[in-house]
Amino acid sequence: MSAADGVAGGAVRVNQLGYGAFDSKAAYVMTHDAATGVRYQVVDRHGRRVLSGRVGDDAGEWNATYRHVYQLDLSALKIPGSYRLEVPGMAAASFDVRASSDRLLTGAKDKAINFFTAQRDTAHRNDARALVYEIPEFVDPDTDQTVGELQQLGGPVDVTGGWYDAGDYLKFTHIAAYSESLLWASARDARQPDRKVLAEARHGLDWLDKMWDERTRTLYIQVGVGAGNAEETFIGDHDIWRLPGVDDTLTDPSARFLRNRPVFRAAAPGKPISPNLAGRTAAAFALAAQVEPDRAAARRHLETAAQIYRQAQTTNVGQLVTSLPFAFYPETAWRDDLELGATELALAARRLGDRRAGSWLKQAGYWATQYIEHEAGGDTLNLYDVSALAHADLIRAARTDRPLVSKLVGDLRAQLEIGASRAAADPFRAGAQYDNFDAVPHAFGLAATARLYRKVTGDRRYDAFGQQQLDWNFGANAWGVSFMVGVGRNAERCPHHQIANITGRELTGAVVNGPNSASLFEEGLGDHLDGMNPCPADGVDRYAEFTGHGSRYVDDVRSWQASEPADDFAAIAVYALTR
Repeated sequence: MSAADGVAGGAVRVNQLGYGAFDSKAAYVMTHDAATGVRYQVVDRHGRRVLSGRVGDDAGEWNATYRHVYQLDLSALKIPGSYRLEVPGMAAASFDVRASSDRLLTGAKDKAINFFTAQRDTAHRNDARALVYEIPEFVDPDTDQTVGELQQLGGPVDVTGGWYDAGDYLKFTHIAAYSESLLWASARDARQPDRKVLAEARHGLDWLDKMWDERTRTLYIQVGVGAGNAEETFIGDHDIWRLPGVDDTLTDPSARFLRNRPVFRAAAPGKPISPNLAGRTAAAFALAAQVEPDRAAARRHLETAAQIYRQAQTTNVGQLVTSLPFAFYPETAWRDDLELGATELALAARRLGDRRAGSWLKQAGYWATQYIEHEAGGDTLNLYDVSALAHADLIRAARTDRPLVSKLVGDLRAQLEIGASRAAADPFRAGAQYDNFDAVPHAFGLAATARLYRKVTGDRRYDAFGQQQLDWNFGANAWGVSFMVGVGRNAERCPHHQIANITGRELTGAVVNGPNSASLFEEGLGDHLDGMNPCPADGVDRYAEFTGHGSRYVDDVRSWQASEPADDFAAIAVYALTR
């Protein structure tokens, strides 16, 4: 077979969610041998050819098996319908084109919201009278195993409700406040009200409200403990695989902190709170105050936001407070959180006619400038850096301050250039680092930032880049996998999630980490935990041949590095898909 006719072996990758009729449409071909000049065609559901062309220039090598990757431009295809991309010698790839991408994205967003509903904690009734404990000592900074016994400080406190953080049953203020902020921002920014988003946002805010004790000015940060102690006198959440309804009925003394889950606080009552926590938690309540139609409820949310924001520690900050242990979520940036908190307070105050709007706007400008001076240049929108959302909203709030707006626009563009420069060197045009944690949420964050940039500037230069990040997340990647469960013909199937694994129910809308550093898999996946159902049933890694560029993806329930879903992953997906 000559290069002009076809190529033996290879794989075709498309966006399995589908494409909007007037959006850019990229597909990819992976081969071992050169395929430049090979003719491809697109056929409709009746088998009629509607588009054809020849494979163009090589975009680069993926691995030793797939030494060539080619990008195909299908943007000329604008008629809505179901299609099949055919390349001689390879399995065809099916995809859809819709009149507008809005309906496609909204459908995926609805599924991501369903994940939050599945994450609701309705099982732990003992959380209604939870006791408060000192922050424990850990065996080492990178493990969640504690040393000694937990020391009680007080309680009881009611911390029922909220969402489980990931595939386990812990609950974190740090993650919930970030997720809440994005859900409320999605509800605010959507062209039409979304009742499902509002329902989950309100559910999450009810729990955050319990984690803030207004009377003592105490912010609680975590419910549950990850692992047991080194002395093996008690076990923690990660030590056994079970359904959550079991916990309240456990009788073994070693399971006492599963039956009666401990609560931990950010700081002593009335003392300064880590600025990342204070900023993002205040932002969640302030965003709710911008959206909540009941004006009295909105004013209460604004006051809660103001109280928490006032308590932020802004000098001698040191290591931030996120979770226990800190290694679970090792955040280092915090000025972006204060910018976000102050910006959302200012916008909420404007909506409610509160005279403090000007003061908060001034604070937002200060923290934005401090962020750009001290923390910008290394990250993009994700759990650890919320500056893109803060910048976009501050541009809206401070539109007459041209010097500040210019700085904010410049930093948004700089963040997009971080992703664009990576994408330019990547065969699949991925802007995230997929040999590191959180590749998928970073890609969603870049897509969201491209939309925000266009919204505040009118500049569409990053539209195609933003679309490519969605393409990558929904299957136009080396593995040909959609990293949102239930979306696409070949989506994540075996999430590292206890409820889904034990019950066998599809965890629709869950967003997983996706590929991660291949080095994290060097010692294998380990044994199945007691109570864990093997998935896949045969234990075979069907994606091993696609390991490349220092990254690996394994769709296996044991593969927490790649297949564990999390609330913050779903939250940034919701915001990126909001239209």
